[in-house]
Amino acid sequence: MIGTLQTWTQSMAYHPHIHYIIPGIALSQNNKSLLYPKNSFLMHQKPMAKLFKGKFKDALKKTNLYGFIPPFTWRKNWVADVEPVGNGLAALKYLAPYLFRVAISNKNILPCEKHNINFRYKDRKTKKFEYTSLPATEFIRRFLQHTLPKGFQKIRYYGFLTTKNKSQLKKIISLLNLQIPNIYKTKEKPFTFYCPDCGNKMTLIYSSNRLRGPPLIILFKKAA
Repeated sequence: MIGTLQTWTQSMAYHPHIHYIIPGIALSQNNKSLLYPKNSFLMHQKPMAKLFKGKFKDALKKTNLYGFIPPFTWRKNWVADVEPVGNGLAALKYLAPYLFRVAISNKNILPCEKHNINFRYKDRKTKKFEYTSLPATEFIRRFLQHTLPKGFQKIRYYGFLTTKNKSQLKKIISLLNLQIPNIYKTKEKPFTFYCPDCGNKMTLIYSSNRLRGPPLIILFKKAA
């Protein structure tokens, strides 16, 4: 399972929520076969929402932050949306930008007027751009509330996707008979130096671990 935190809406409002991608597959107890869900069903949404709220509340009570949570938060019905996403590629493509970008990109910040910041955002329902203007201090406040504390993990892996369970992942790949491409393999040929005088290939006889070597124009500069 992969869990990803997202804290903003299109208009940079504070809206913390978590996306989880749960593979529809598991190893049997004897690690010799694979188990699949029936009719792409995982669990019912309403009981899951109540369970998640209870677990979150209990965990928060163990910290100094529980007293800062307004009481009406626990009286509201929390939302848990569960739906199948096929092979997961579309879901990964949707979540990927939120992992490596900030709440708003430079291209969506428009020319400023006096002390106001103008920006645009795309409405999720209409798929059209909406335009708004905020005082500079309010714009900065909205932006900074999405800055995570130092050392905070925005994405987490669970189950056979964790580092310590690489053996389980390899077993699943083997049972699925998958061929995983080597993304680090390159077809580029190693660079070869040629003598600037005779044009023949040069032989490497020594290499140094210096961070930076001399410029080639000096290295191969012909003697006067």
